[in-house]
Amino acid sequence: MSTQDSSSHLTRTLDKIDDANRKDPRMDYNEAGNPMPSELLYSRRMSDTLQSFCPDASEVLQIATHAQHIERWKIPRNKYPMDRKGYLLWRNQLKKFHGERTAEIMQELGYNEEIITRVKTLLSKKQLKRDPEVQMLEDVICLVFLRYYFTDFTQKHPEEKVVDIVAKTWKKMSEAGQQAALELPLSPDSVAIIKKASA
Repeated sequence: MSTQDSSSHLTRTLDKIDDANRKDPRMDYNEAGNPMPSELLYSRRMSDTLQSFCPDASEVLQIATHAQHIERWKIPRNKYPMDRKGYLLWRNQLKKFHGERTAEIMQELGYNEEIITRVKTLLSKKQLKRDPEVQMLEDVICLVFLRYYFTDFTQKHPEEKVVDIVAKTWKKMSEAGQQAALELPLSPDSVAIIKKASA
């Protein structure tokens, strides 16, 4: 497959993921203040952040990053017990669902099983800290959360809980990811919480 064919193949795959996420009934607002389906906006923020943080990312990493929340609304949090065990069950089911749904799209577009399996591995988040691409995906997830969703999150939870969650998030990130997080355009209050959590 030529470089041009590979690029076209990737573009069609990302478009298919967008088509799926465009059906999200929940809406969010982009930086221009325009409403967009929530997961469509999230996937684009993920890909934009990956492009900025790792411009030479592989095709499989680009696909996994764009598909990180594919059709996430189909498995709502409230379908599971609202405790730690229920949360972990929900997260594990999401990882499996995102991997399978992305695999369906890739199979339709003719990817071989080796590449599909690799994307599913990335979406499963296994080998964090040992697999560089899994780590890169985790860094991008954390950067997107901190840049676009952290302020709203802090307003819904007590500071003690926020600090604890950010501390756990910080430990998942690489040193490069942590440095990038400190350079994000965040409010002084958000920066103070991150510094407290990372101390």
